[in-house]
Amino acid sequence: MEENRKLIKKRTTAFIVVIVLIFAAFIIDLFSIQIINAEQYTSQRVALSRADTTIEAARGEILDCNGKPLVTNRQINSVIFNGSYFPSTKEQEQRNEIIISLIRLTESYNAQWNFEIPLYLDENGTVQFKPDSEADIKLLKSKSILYLNEYATAQNCFDELKEKFSLQQYSDIDALKIGSVCYSLKKSVFSVTNPYTFADDVSVELASAIKENSRFYQGVEIKVVSARQYLDGTVAPHIIGVVGKLNAQEYKNKSEEYSIATSDETLTAEQKQTLKLRAYSMNDTIGKFGLEASMEQYLRGTNGIESTITDSKGNKTTELSVKPVQGDTVVLTVDSDLQLKVQQALGNFVEANRTNKAIPAVGAAVVMDVNSAAVLACATYPSYNLETYYQDYSALSQNKSSPLWNRALQSTYEPGSTFKLSVALAGLEEGVITKDTRFVCNHIYSAFKDTQFKCLGYHGSISVAEALNQSCNIFFYETGRQLGIEKMNDYCSRLGLGQKTGVEISESTGVLASISYREAHGGTWYPGDTVQAAIGQSDNLFTPIQLCNYVATIANGGTRYKAHFVKSVKSADFSETVIDSTPIVLNETGISQQSINTVKEGMMRYGARVPALSALPMPVAAKSGTAESKAKVNGKIESGLNGFMVSFAPADKPEIAVCVAIENLNSGTATAALVADIYRAYFGVTSEVNQSSAYNTLLN
Repeated sequence: MEENRKLIKKRTTAFIVVIVLIFAAFIIDLFSIQIINAEQYTSQRVALSRADTTIEAARGEILDCNGKPLVTNRQINSVIFNGSYFPSTKEQEQRNEIIISLIRLTESYNAQWNFEIPLYLDENGTVQFKPDSEADIKLLKSKSILYLNEYATAQNCFDELKEKFSLQQYSDIDALKIGSVCYSLKKSVFSVTNPYTFADDVSVELASAIKENSRFYQGVEIKVVSARQYLDGTVAPHIIGVVGKLNAQEYKNKSEEYSIATSDETLTAEQKQTLKLRAYSMNDTIGKFGLEASMEQYLRGTNGIESTITDSKGNKTTELSVKPVQGDTVVLTVDSDLQLKVQQALGNFVEANRTNKAIPAVGAAVVMDVNSAAVLACATYPSYNLETYYQDYSALSQNKSSPLWNRALQSTYEPGSTFKLSVALAGLEEGVITKDTRFVCNHIYSAFKDTQFKCLGYHGSISVAEALNQSCNIFFYETGRQLGIEKMNDYCSRLGLGQKTGVEISESTGVLASISYREAHGGTWYPGDTVQAAIGQSDNLFTPIQLCNYVATIANGGTRYKAHFVKSVKSADFSETVIDSTPIVLNETGISQQSINTVKEGMMRYGARVPALSALPMPVAAKSGTAESKAKVNGKIESGLNGFMVSFAPADKPEIAVCVAIENLNSGTATAALVADIYRAYFGVTSEVNQSSAYNTLLN
């Protein structure tokens, strides 16, 4: 009995202790809420909702090798729909009133707004699909927008558009305009967290008019954002490139990349947040081509977050939660002053040499540091202006001279006699010839009974250095025949011919003539093809930048570097180096200095013989080339000649290599005047050269 009372007393005591502890914990928690963390809990009580909006980060800048800005950002006024305040889809009629009023106001200021729907009204008032808009038309008909069958007509789409967005009371033109905005809102997944850009760049006056009527234009805001600005839009436009709005395929690709990146389970919360802030929305811009595209991952900044907080009384306040971070700065190897001079020299030369009216001359020029393959200048003519690229695009794309085409990196040409440098090196290294070997040139090469090949001259007994100087075909026919195509191509490959140079933007691979290439294209390789290949014909096709890197490799003694336009990448505040400027070696050719010196001797003889080059204050090593070209013009095949020159200077201590390629020119030697202009621009030589004898001289 006594034991039971003791047990009950213990249980009672334990119960009381538990109750005291619970009350103590409650009191401590209450003290924490009301006294210690009062401000935090008051804020949570008052803030009934919180919506985060992305703040676009400024894009990184692009500078030339001397730090001169080529592409920067300017501040513009954009008209933005903020999902926190803009009427919802349940208030479609109010949405429509705001949209049409905003459209009329914008147009009254002669400003452009983003009309993106792939429909238009023709001159008869009939609805049509926009041409070349297959992807957008498919999206318009998709489940996410109009939910129509694939075979739906433009009129079907328009009728459904009016029905879906309550546009029956409006005229067709107004309904189409409002419908375009509604389509864009759906396409871009407009929401509280994803604003929509109605107009990209509006005047201060229009921005003020919108602000003055902010009570009516509910959710329509003026945001100061950055847009691309060019120091001079004509500087290297093919290299720099442009930015533009994401298309449907680009958005899909970026969304897939984001999904893959975020699926990594090892990511920290901070890394996931960064990925989210760098993710793309449909309203975003992206590099479309050139360095703007290839350096996108560096140029794109990390977005910030702006939070809109709604309290218990419905009042809304906005604050910057995460500050946006500007994209990295890309520093180029290109010297903008030299680039402009090369562009001007190229343009002047082409315009002065348009002798074939049926196939007008066009061309390219590349200047490269021989000890790093850094591209100092890269020009294509005709060209265009990045500042007016989109306004001029229609005319540029229809121009028969194809100014949008990057000839320096994308066009491939038979190299003509510039190829003989590689054959000479292969012959010397393989022992087929020596420095003192002589072949006799009597104009006709008769090694094959059934086929004759010719030289342009009668050179008599000639050595390899003089054969390069005089560009004797016979010497290289015989050297190539004795080498065979496989050995010849071994050295050509070491020198980078028929391979990409490694530059950061799109380039063609070219073709190194070979048995395998011919057979892969359904042809047959004959012995005569080997001797034709040895003088830069047959199937050989190379880009100007490839030829420039090839001669730069010879100039520096046999090291082939990766060609590049990017010197370095720095953080926006220059506190961090993301990519340094260390040159990358692709391969050592293994070619002896003795063989290289023999080839250089031939090139120096040529440079000393051509007046435009010999008049320069520094020795120039060069080799010209001429190749036939054909083009179909108005249904008729027109023939012409392409002229090339590869060179480096100073010949005794090389600094830069230069390659020029001019389509539809009478000969490669004629390009010496242009090459001389480029060297004068680089070395700061101002003296004029009598160039008359450099023109209209047919030297292969």
